[in-house]
Amino acid sequence: MHHVPTNQDPNPSGLGRAIINRKIKDARHMQESGLYTTDLDPTSRLKSVTQEKDLDEFFSTAQLAGTEFTAERNNVKIIQSSTGSSRNPYLLSEQEEKITLLRQRENKGRLRVPRRPDWKKGMTTAQLDRQEKDAFLEWRRGLAGLQEQDGFLLTPFERNIEVWRQLWRVVERSHLVVQIVDARNPLRFRCEDLESYVLDIEGSEGESGSGKGKRRNLLLINKADLLTARQRRLWADYFDTHGITYAFFSAANAAAIQQARRDALDVAGSNDQDISSESEPKYVAEGADEPDLVEDDASESESDASESEDEHYFSAEEDTTDGQDPRARVLSVLELEELFIKSSPDLTGNPPSKLVVGLVGYPNVGKSSTINSLLGEKKVSVSSTPGKTKHFQTIHLSDHIVLCDCPGLVFPQFATTRADLVCDGVLPIDQLREYTGPVSLVADRIPKEILEAVYGLSIKTQNTDEGGDGKVKAEDLLIAYAIGRGFMRSGQGNPDEARAARYILKDYVNAKILYSHPPPGISSDAFNEKAYQLAMTRAAEKKHAPTTRVGKNADTFVAFAPNSAINKQGGLKTQSLDNNFFDNQGSLLSRPLVQGSLRNGSEFSRGKAFPHQNSVTNDGTPLDARQARLLALTGVANEVGKGKKHHKKTKRVKQRSGKGYD
Repeated sequence: MHHVPTNQDPNPSGLGRAIINRKIKDARHMQESGLYTTDLDPTSRLKSVTQEKDLDEFFSTAQLAGTEFTAERNNVKIIQSSTGSSRNPYLLSEQEEKITLLRQRENKGRLRVPRRPDWKKGMTTAQLDRQEKDAFLEWRRGLAGLQEQDGFLLTPFERNIEVWRQLWRVVERSHLVVQIVDARNPLRFRCEDLESYVLDIEGSEGESGSGKGKRRNLLLINKADLLTARQRRLWADYFDTHGITYAFFSAANAAAIQQARRDALDVAGSNDQDISSESEPKYVAEGADEPDLVEDDASESESDASESEDEHYFSAEEDTTDGQDPRARVLSVLELEELFIKSSPDLTGNPPSKLVVGLVGYPNVGKSSTINSLLGEKKVSVSSTPGKTKHFQTIHLSDHIVLCDCPGLVFPQFATTRADLVCDGVLPIDQLREYTGPVSLVADRIPKEILEAVYGLSIKTQNTDEGGDGKVKAEDLLIAYAIGRGFMRSGQGNPDEARAARYILKDYVNAKILYSHPPPGISSDAFNEKAYQLAMTRAAEKKHAPTTRVGKNADTFVAFAPNSAINKQGGLKTQSLDNNFFDNQGSLLSRPLVQGSLRNGSEFSRGKAFPHQNSVTNDGTPLDARQARLLALTGVANEVGKGKKHHKKTKRVKQRSGKGYD
């Protein structure tokens, strides 16, 4: 039997050898200089972080700073909520909103996007990483000072430095930075400081000391088909006044036009195959032939494109004077490509370089959809959930243009409430916990007639007689929608308002109920007047949903009151009560009755065992004291002298819960 010598390692490739190899590899990496990357941790994921708990924020700040923190006792602030106010605590009043907007305009210059610190090619990876983290931490401290010391409310902004590094790379390698915004609220999604940052980047790669850069900005207003021609003209006047380079575009319209062309080509190809045995090659190729489809689409006649693009949300508006204004036109794909070339800086040189167009913006504004419409087919993953794109990607549009898609970034901006961000589609609705604030904004912005026409509802409001103001509140809209759609809480039978809120907010974000923010200085009602009229026309013959889930034979059913001249200003319950009291027959037979009483269910549900309870008859006729005593004694005698009781129990049967409800 052979034994292994004690001085020989039986496993030459074991744990010890692996540790030694790892140390040698780390020592070699420390000597190398990574000039164009700062990712020290290869396992770090590009996860968008817009909101953090206090403990998570503390740990992330400690990790960025690379120092140790000690706990300190902070001042305790007790917040007492007023219970007597009927105003939504998650929204601001008109006076508070005016004061807040004024303070925000005064401190507008303090709100900045994080800059990449100056760097040179001779710096190592560790130096770049430490320098960027220090600059990012200082930027976080500045925003924290705005929130804590000055009391400003900021939008939930991106807190992950890795996502901001993606923006830095896209901006540094781009010649034209296109900022995509939603046409319904362009100023909310436009970041002015980003435009300044693009102009400040030096050289062709952003290296410090390489000279002034030649980058330019372009504001692309996506989803422009949701605006009327007059609304686009008003926005064009505003952008021209402030010297902003802009363009109106609709990725949804462009995609629909291209899909219609493909369907027509497929039909034509199938007809040719039926006629002749030798068929032409397919127009829609796979693999490397896919970009040829974009060139074929671009070579189509402009008349076909214009005829198809006129069939959008407000097609009748294009024939008006506002629709003929070239500034308010919705560009086609070919026109947008030409605009990219015209808006780009001079790239003549030796060797000539391709035009790199960087697309940046908020999540869910349509960056990926814009790229897909430019390519003529789906190249980039698109999702309704904000933040689908996780890292930047370059796509060759043609031999001269390269598109660079950046992940959706939530830039820091001043905000009045978090409800605005939910309505703008920045924050995901499925993760929403507090829904009364956003739904209140929807109820304030959309008229009651539009909501009732679109959803087929009859929304009940409280007027001044009932303690209300006649306006639609969030609770009124949610209850009416939940009852109309049959959304009920399990085991309770009450309307499921949270589920109804998610449906309504998604319809608002997806423009089923359309509201567009006007430029500064223009009334909201006047700006959306034409859109409201078209919405009423589309929903003219819609069937109305039920207003209550209570059956007519239920104990709690309240019938609709007919038109009466007694009190037309009262609420529904007030009119119903008055009509029952002032009935021509002079009876109150619609009152609830006692089930199983002596008179076979015809007695009223009130006690009559004492004389004072018999002072009036059932129809309200007053009685004297003697008659009241006789009725009391008679009633007691009848109760006592019922006869023999057999105590027979009814058969136990299964009964539905929620008596009186459908």
